[in-house]
Amino acid sequence: MFSIGGKEFAASPEKIDRKKLYGWSEIHAFDDDGNECALVSTDSSGTIIIPKGGVGLGILSGDGKWVERSQLKIVTADGSDAELIKSSYGKVNAPVKASEEELLGCSITALYHMETDKGLVDAIGDDIYKFDYCYRDAYESSPAFLLTSEIGGEKELFMFIGKENAFEFIGLSEVSVAEENETEDEEDSDDMDFSMF
Repeated sequence: MFSIGGKEFAASPEKIDRKKLYGWSEIHAFDDDGNECALVSTDSSGTIIIPKGGVGLGILSGDGKWVERSQLKIVTADGSDAELIKSSYGKVNAPVKASEEELLGCSITALYHMETDKGLVDAIGDDIYKFDYCYRDAYESSPAFLLTSEIGGEKELFMFIGKENAFEFIGLSEVSVAEENETEDEEDSDDMDFSMF
């Protein structure tokens, strides 16, 4: 849900991924009898076969005891509890206008086509809107951008999700010329230095 100009709009995102754009290939392995092979793991000695799903991750405390994920909590750099951000799908998002520089200052990690009514497309218009995006409840959000593009004579709405780049500003400054060090021509010497040996 989005709220722009005092009106609320619903939109359904459909992810555009490489598979949909370019297709994909798969590799299958078969034994000599034509049976498809299954991927398994082995232990460190290579003598015990562990079938798919038999390996998992666990969390241990400093003294080697098992820790449940529910016992963990996220804290900030100063040690205070981090604030849980609600999922973008469980609240009304209020995007604000953004600049082209803000969009171009992000590495885009995901692209969605937004199925919505004409009202939201008209509300966005030719502007760029930005909001904080969380797929599920989390402690960190990603910048998301809404913008339209004309496809087949109709305006369509797209959502770009990205990651802010930490660019350092490089500006024009006074240019200095490196002076070449004047070196004296070394005199050729035929003298032999026995300390070299």
